Parts: sequence; structure tokens; C-alpha cells
Amino acid sequence: MNRIIEKGILIMEDKILVTRSSMPEIEEYINEIKPMWESHWLTNMGVKHKQLQVDLCDYLNVENIDLLTNGHMALELTLQAMNLQGEVITTPFTFASTTHAIVRNGLTPVFCDIDPETYCMDASKIEKLITDRTCAIMPVHVYGNVCNIEEIEHIAHKYELKVIYDAAHTFGETYKGKGIGSFGDASCFSFHATKVFNSIEGGAVCYKDKQLGNKLYELKNFGIHGPEEVSAVGANAKMNEFCAAMGICNLRHVDEEIAKRKAVVEHYRERLGDVDGIQLNVVQDNVKSNYAYFPIVIEEKLFGASRAEVFDKLSENGIGARKYFYPLTNTFECFHGKYDVTETPVALHISKRVLTLPLYADLSLESVDRICDIILKCQD
Repeated sequence: MNRIIEKGILIMEDKILVTRSSMPEIEEYINEIKPMWESHWLTNMGVKHKQLQVDLCDYLNVENIDLLTNGHMALELTLQAMNLQGEVITTPFTFASTTHAIVRNGLTPVFCDIDPETYCMDASKIEKLITDRTCAIMPVHVYGNVCNIEEIEHIAHKYELKVIYDAAHTFGETYKGKGIGSFGDASCFSFHATKVFNSIEGGAVCYKDKQLGNKLYELKNFGIHGPEEVSAVGANAKMNEFCAAMGICNLRHVDEEIAKRKAVVEHYRERLGDVDGIQLNVVQDNVKSNYAYFPIVIEEKLFGASRAEVFDKLSENGIGARKYFYPLTNTFECFHGKYDVTETPVALHISKRVLTLPLYADLSLESVDRICDIILKCQD
């Protein structure tokens, strides 16, 4: 590894991060935002905001979409807009945002264990968690793997429950030819800088019910309907024009970005696919993937080294990997031991062994080889 010393600090010239934001050419972005210097319209659902809405509806193949400041507010305000009370069945194998959105709405998360191959909520275990207080199911499409949509929809219909998908990892994906955002009562996306598609910061809710859309608009805009009309109590979760402009630019190139990510994933699979003790992400039928993440699950006894050893060796060589998702959300200190992690044993097992490897569009195949060589040498 190439190293230089700058002002007494060790700098790794060829450090590989776990992810890197996709960005358009600077000239393209400048041209997109240039009209703002004439209009001075920087936020409050301006021209760029409206254009991105239209573009995303078309790209994602959904009926309706609303844009927000980030993916978390998409989750939180969707739950609030539905005016739910009681318990929400969800997964602990997710980012903090999913669970926190439930709790911050005064709802109680009930944690369902996960499928050991897809890492999504195990739909066969949902029904036994339903009580007379259950109001909704919030599944997560983990790593771009699609949940068992048919079974979840069947259960929701049977018990008259709302379904809100956390679709942060599945931008642009399709399931059986349908846009992933078209399932459930709502599907929530994150356009954070680390995602396959980003608007710097941003989020969106896809929905079918126009009344839900009206409520979301109220909640993201202080409940304001006009210069002299405030008919609801709302927050401020509007996407600004600079973020919308970045989204417009990045959307033009997202298919190319996904194709590049696919090449990286395929090379990882070639190098690690037949290694004992390393479980790769499942390849699902009927899913058009966006190649969002490359997780591996390391079984120490079979592989010959632990996740911690692999993580440390990669770090020593300037390579950023991530224990994603670890810890489980039902073990967070902020909940003060309220939840019993032994009730989700598969999620606990995976969380202690999973490692997501670097993956972004411009990651070279030579870098993938370097990463894989280091991992495989951990067996020695």
C-alpha cells in the first residue's frame, strides 16, 4: 500500500472506502442550478422539485410520489400520516431509522426474525406476532433483496393491517416487472449520498391513496395550504432545489451506474463464490437488482478466520468494510434492555458475522482483487 506522511499524519493514498457517492460532472450540475440565480427560488417545492417528482414517477413506475428531506422523514411522516396506534411488526436487522421512526410515533416495535438467505423479515413468522394491538407491518428490503411480498400482502389483507415498506436499498428495482415502490400502502426511499441514487440528502414516499398524499404534504409543510390557511399541525421536511437538481442530474446516469456496480458484484462473486465459510448474498428470481451492497457472512469455523479478523486486516490495508447491520436495533442502548434479542436468533447470528465490502460504480476490478486477496489470506 502506498503511504505518505503529511504534517505528521499518515495518509493512505490508495485507501478504499466502503462506498463513494455518485456525482455528475460538475458542469452538468452547474448548468442545472444556474437558473436559480435568476429565479432566487431555492426551496418550497420549486421547479426542480416538481421536475424530479415527475422524473421519478416515470423511472420508478409508480402512481404517486412525494419528495422529502431524507429517507427517515419519509418513514416517520408516513406512519404519522396513517394515524396509527399500537404495535408495528418490523425487523431488527436494519438501520436505526426504521425502528426510530416507529418509536418516535408513539408506536411499539415488535421484532420479527429474518430469513437466513435474504436477510429480510421471515414472513412465515409474522402471523404469530399479531395481536389485537397490531396496526401495521414495516418490512425492509435488505441489501436490495426483496421481501416475500405476496405472503406479507396476504397477511396484511387477512388482518386489515397497513404495510409500509422501507425500500431504502431498492431504488430502481423491479419485482415481477413492477416497480418496487408500487407495493404495500407506501414504500419509502432514501436518496442519501451513500445510496445507489442520491440527491445529496433526500427521501421519497410512493403511495396509491391520494388522501395519504394530501396528509403527507401537510406534514412536510407545516400544515400550510395557502397564504392564510393552516389546517393541520405539520413539520418541515421539504426537499430544497439544490438537492432536487442533484437528483435530476444523477437520475440521468443511474442506469450506467448500476451497470458498473453489476460488474463489480460479478467479480466479487467470481473470487469469493466457492470459498468455504463465506456466504454470499442471494440472487433472487423475478428481481431486477440494483446491486446496492455486497454483504458476506463469515462462519469462522469453516472459513478459518473471524469477521473481526477479516475486518481488522482490511482496515490495516486501508480498506473500509462495514458491520452492516450490527448491532441489531433491538439491542440499542437507548431502549434500555426493553427487547429480548433471543427472540430473533437468526438476525443475531447474521449480525455477528456479516460484513459489507466496498461497492460503488467506479471501484476498479483491480481493487476488488486486492480486497479479495486480503480476505483469502486471512485463512492462512
